[in-house]
Amino acid sequence: MKSRTNTLKSLLLIAMLIVTMAFCVTGCKDKDTDSKEDTTEETKIDASKDNVLGKGDTEFTFKVVDKDGNESVFEIHTDEKTVGDALIKLDLLEGEEGDYGLYVKKVNGITADYDKDKTYWAFYIDGEYAMTGVDATDIEEGKTYTFKVEK
Repeated sequence: MKSRTNTLKSLLLIAMLIVTMAFCVTGCKDKDTDSKEDTTEETKIDASKDNVLGKGDTEFTFKVVDKDGNESVFEIHTDEKTVGDALIKLDLLEGEEGDYGLYVKKVNGITADYDKDKTYWAFYIDGEYAMTGVDATDIEEGKTYTFKVEK
């Protein structure tokens, strides 16, 4: 009789532990779902800010960092072959042809004038200083291309 009571108590304890663990796991899942919904809402907000530009089968991220460190980020869609052609077509880039290709003077309406204040537009690919000019850089799907004002 005593062993039967002990067995019953053990089974009851195990059942209570299982129920408690189920509540804990369910609670964690709800928190993850909430954070995913928040992220989705943020994405909707970003898209409504007109940060998605162009039409085409190829997509890349374009960042502009001004002299104060303010960042603008765009999702670019294009059928152009080079980053320069895509950005010029979308009126995000202006410059002059020089001996070494396009000399970028204005990006997203912001001018960097080396003659005036020794600033210029530096071009980066996935955070690394680019070894080619923007007009000679073929677009690679999913890459991030950045122009940053530097001195």
